[in-house]
Amino acid sequence: MTALKYAGMDDTDSEDELPPGWEERSTKDGWVYYANHEEMKTQWEHPKTGKKKRCAGALPYGWEQETDDKGQIFYSDHINKRTTYFDPRQAFTIEDMQVKPKRYDGNTTALEVLHDCDLSDKVVVITGANSGIGFETARSFALHGAHVILACRNQSRAMKAVSLITEEWRKARVEAMTLDLASLRSVREFAEIFKARKLPLHILVCNAAVCTQPWNLTEDGLETTFQICHLGHFYLVELLQDVLRHSAPARVVVVSSESHRFTDLVDSCGKVELKLLSPPQKEYWSMLAYNRAKLCNILFSNELHRRMSPHGVTCNALHPGNMMYTSIHRSWWLMTLLFTFARPFTKSMQQGAATTVYCAVAPELEGIGGMYFNNCFRCLPSPQAQDPTAAASLWELSERLIQERSTPTQVL
Repeated sequence: MTALKYAGMDDTDSEDELPPGWEERSTKDGWVYYANHEEMKTQWEHPKTGKKKRCAGALPYGWEQETDDKGQIFYSDHINKRTTYFDPRQAFTIEDMQVKPKRYDGNTTALEVLHDCDLSDKVVVITGANSGIGFETARSFALHGAHVILACRNQSRAMKAVSLITEEWRKARVEAMTLDLASLRSVREFAEIFKARKLPLHILVCNAAVCTQPWNLTEDGLETTFQICHLGHFYLVELLQDVLRHSAPARVVVVSSESHRFTDLVDSCGKVELKLLSPPQKEYWSMLAYNRAKLCNILFSNELHRRMSPHGVTCNALHPGNMMYTSIHRSWWLMTLLFTFARPFTKSMQQGAATTVYCAVAPELEGIGGMYFNNCFRCLPSPQAQDPTAAASLWELSERLIQERSTPTQVL
């Protein structure tokens, strides 16, 4: 009641008293959720009644919603010259009669997930978006009004992808920017240019990947698969963290793979070993390098969510689909031959993009992260992918690799 009194609304006849240790909060869009400070968890349902609620109507006259330096939302009463972190609309909440979330499966397409969605107020960045799943993800977002940025290494292919989307809908807001994840310098330049434009960032999709690559070192001295699939994305998020926080609620979506189950990364002490992630040529096997990179994706996603969720930024990882015919395997003729024969039984690119899009926009995932999805359903990754010690160890290793090869940046 103290917060209500401060907001000038202590005369409300609220019927739902919260148990000790619980706090009622609201999202930027007015949806009410509940925080349990003892168990350090949040949920949409009232802990006693099980009801979901949302704030009715707009803010009272004279009130304005703002964001502080830490990305936390607060409210200013310009008439009485005061501020509070309590949403004054919470004094007038109504029961949520929301329709149950739609059910999707492996045959669902990205456009079906986005049916009736208006994304005209969203800015989306997608890595590796000039072809395959990344392109269909970008196309689906753009056709629903989002401002989409294709972050790609090959600008000629990226511009062709932009043209294909704008030919389909001339009002689509889609553009290409140069980003080579095999170069930490390129990642840094991309982030600097993006931030200079003063755009928000509501959805960041870490989609780019390579598979079955011959052994090669990047200009930063690291194995190519590891840097493109993991470290480049890690650095990108690190550089854009402030933009994500100020754009909250924001989401990071990391495209992983079921192949993460067929490897491990840690030594007997539970620490992630660099020699496994960036091995010498004589110890390198391309498929194993890919599997390890995909395991990194899930560990990174979990740790990122743990660190960023208090600031309104959530993160989830996903598997796009089994036996999908993309260009990612183009470096290995045997894999290309296998996929050619299997193509009639594989997912389409639109179906492959569905889980990415679901993790990026599903209302039921607002404020929820640190999970792994397949066919738009939550599933459990491998035991090691769930290991918080391994996730923290990978994070520390990634930070060290970045610091050794680039100028200092703010640590997440």
